Amino acid sequence: MTPTCGLLGLSRVDGGRDDALIFTGARGGILRRSNFRRAAKWDENTRKIGFPGLHFHDLRHTGNTIAAGSGATLRDLMERMGHDSVRAALIYQHSTAEADRKIANAMDDTITQARPRGS
Repeated sequence: MTPTCGLLGLSRVDGGRDDALIFTGARGGILRRSNFRRAAKWDENTRKIGFPGLHFHDLRHTGNTIAAGSGATLRDLMERMGHDSVRAALIYQHSTAEADRKIANAMDDTITQARPRGS
């Protein structure tokens, strides 16, 4: 799956096309793994934005961690990542205090609704 500009809030760059590429070659084409770092001037640009040493895969990990935290299922994550393995998707299912709070609140709501009135 190619990230879309609408998903990433980049509509100001390309008019909001759903199939827009974020990084492109000199003629607007898809960059390949073999030429990505050089063509995107990755090291130079990550330094400019204050993230020297940032790896492209860090973006993938962050995006999928955010997706998992939003309530995406393992199947959703597998589809986003293009993986057939549940094990790969589980990497992004980090336990967080926020998730624990949501679970506790949902359990409390369920119990409260199931209680007989007046008890």
